[in-house]
Amino acid sequence: KHGSLNGYHKTHALRERARKLSQGILIIRFEMPYNIWCDGCKNHIGMGVRYNAEKKKVGNYYTTPIYRFRMKCHLCVNYIEMQTDPQTCDYVIVSGARRKEERWDMAENEQILTTERTEKEKLETDAMYKLDHGGKDKEKLTKALPSLSEIQDHQSGWKDDFHLNSTLRRKFRTEKKVLAEQEEKDDAVRMRTNLSIPLLPEKEEDKKLASLLTYQAPDSFEDKQHSKRQEISSRSWFNPSSAPLGVGGAAGGLLQRLGLQGKEAAVAKALVKGQPCAAVTRRRSDPEVNARDGQRSKVTPAQEASDVAVGLSPVGQEATGGQADEEPRKDPDRGFGGVPSLVADYSDSESDSEQ
Repeated sequence: KHGSLNGYHKTHALRERARKLSQGILIIRFEMPYNIWCDGCKNHIGMGVRYNAEKKKVGNYYTTPIYRFRMKCHLCVNYIEMQTDPQTCDYVIVSGARRKEERWDMAENEQILTTERTEKEKLETDAMYKLDHGGKDKEKLTKALPSLSEIQDHQSGWKDDFHLNSTLRRKFRTEKKVLAEQEEKDDAVRMRTNLSIPLLPEKEEDKKLASLLTYQAPDSFEDKQHSKRQEISSRSWFNPSSAPLGVGGAAGGLLQRLGLQGKEAAVAKALVKGQPCAAVTRRRSDPEVNARDGQRSKVTPAQEASDVAVGLSPVGQEATGGQADEEPRKDPDRGFGGVPSLVADYSDSESDSEQ
């Protein structure tokens, strides 16, 4: 009996990987433990690159076996040999490559150091060395005590999982509502301004900057029209600035009094309607007849204006007629300041009546 198919076929279970098993060599997949440079092609080989390596036992570190690995560089024909170092828990390059130095001191990094055998024997046999070592350990504990207390307090705060979970979910629900409201406000702003970009959260600096700015909306057409109409309605009909050039304050006062007289005459005419007027109205186009020679004299424009004014005066003008007589007599063709006057001169009518 052969016991198994491998024994019957005289083959090994590892097939080709066990072809040098008689020499104590097993072919395995070896992964590069750190970065190296090949001595043959001077190329860089990164950590983690895998090779088919020949593994064999070359010795022991106490009871721990030491293995050596021999592999061929994938970029050249050079062979690289590495072996384990149980004392330092590391791999050592035997030949064919050079290590890229990236190691650090474990003591400086406060990492756990392996206790060497000699030191361990001293701690077991030498009481004074053990006492000295214990004092150093107490000093380390004193230095690390604040950090340890902080870690313990932090762990005790996370001890109640149910309370922490409830607090976290409550906070999440509150923030979710706030975020939803903010999203609605942002959507409203984007719809109003026709924007499609995400809006940034509002900050206190933005509020201060916005408070310093002043915006004035332009008036609509209806507002402008309403304000213009109010301005026109509140404006005086008799604007002093619209008087003709050269007309002084006396002429302006005379014009105003004549206007008031005209209004009073209209009121009096309405009250005494049907009574005969004291003055006779004469047509402006009719020439004046001279009583001496029976000829018609030419009528000047000033006389025509005075005739019209006399014809429009009712009986009630006796109370106000004296005011016009008190005015200084001027040239009928000239006004105040050398400008033709628009006021009727009553001097011609008085002279006519005397004649």
